[in-house]
Amino acid sequence: MAKTVVLAYSGGLDTSAIVPWLREHYGARVICIAADVGQGAGELKGIEEKARRSGAEGCEVEDVRERFVREFIWPTLKAGAVYARTYLLGTSMARPLIAERQVAAARRFGADALAHGCTGKGNDQVRFELTYQAFAPDLDVIAPWRDDRWTFRGREDLIAYLKEKKIPTTATVEKPFSRDRNLWHVSHEGGVLEDPWREPPADLFLLTKDPADTPAQPAMVTIGFEEGEPVSLDGELMNPVSLIETLNTLAGEHGVGRADIVEDRLVGMKSRGVYETPAGTVLFQAHRELEQLVLDRRSLALADEYGRRYADLVYDGRWWSPEREALDAMVSATQRHVTGKVRMKLSRGSCVVLGRESRHSLFHEGLATFSADDVYRQQDAAGFIRLYGLAVRTAAERERRLGARFAEAAD
Repeated sequence: MAKTVVLAYSGGLDTSAIVPWLREHYGARVICIAADVGQGAGELKGIEEKARRSGAEGCEVEDVRERFVREFIWPTLKAGAVYARTYLLGTSMARPLIAERQVAAARRFGADALAHGCTGKGNDQVRFELTYQAFAPDLDVIAPWRDDRWTFRGREDLIAYLKEKKIPTTATVEKPFSRDRNLWHVSHEGGVLEDPWREPPADLFLLTKDPADTPAQPAMVTIGFEEGEPVSLDGELMNPVSLIETLNTLAGEHGVGRADIVEDRLVGMKSRGVYETPAGTVLFQAHRELEQLVLDRRSLALADEYGRRYADLVYDGRWWSPEREALDAMVSATQRHVTGKVRMKLSRGSCVVLGRESRHSLFHEGLATFSADDVYRQQDAAGFIRLYGLAVRTAAERERRLGARFAEAAD
């Protein structure tokens, strides 16, 4: 039986019930750990007291917002990682950081086990537990939703259990959606969203306005990058947390950043999620436009390849792996010249590039112009095309020879 268990705690209904359940079934001393990844003051207000009233011996809240951006969001952005063609990986990136801080707390408290409230159907159980395996393979893992003694089947059961234990809760049976929020995004799942044909209700969204209700006047924003990382808005240098918060507000006001996705979970099933990532949508597109200006064709193709692999790695919870370290080295090589500015227009849910500039630009006006120039000899193109088409021409000549032989044999 575990003596000390450190629980990844959100203060929601599930983890509030897990605290007394661990004490009841494991005789455990429970310590709760919450990481501030930008979920908002409302979610964290009074969380320490809530944990203690649930039966926890204590609760620690650690502000990891800046580390979340610098060590998780920026590397994923620089890699161009997008899962399922649209998902910018907000929840996927946060879990390895939360779990790593949970392990650090477990070491401080001399814990025997780690616990989380992830269900057996989802991706998060993998993301948490691969982190545990990377940093604390010696500790036991308790996942109540996969435990035969966890007999709860829905919100009604959990609310009744907390009432029985005389633990206050503001949760209601009518909660329509499951949400996860951090500095980078908000995800929405469950309720009517479980029908892929149903339109998300208008009152679902938290960060973004309906594009039909946004200001008629577009917003213009200039984003500055240094080696692939955003560093400024409209010429003002900003710390990474403030930059994302500011851009979230601006882009959300103009309805930018909504995504409705049917995705493939790691465990094999398809699920539907609706995501709001206003700042991330703008930054990703701006970063991609700057790469187009400063990277050559083959480097861009390579970046596209490792971007897909990086996205799979993050989604599947393999953050703490030699694979990511190797990919980060490749990303660093391509990002050396991704420095410059990109000007974007935000309007009615769209994000459009207006201009880009960089001291590392590979764009040469003298080469690209349709006007008269003294740089490019157009006559040189004839020899290039002849050599470039050599394989095509050789194959065509072979087909003609074979065709003639077949015609002779037929005669």
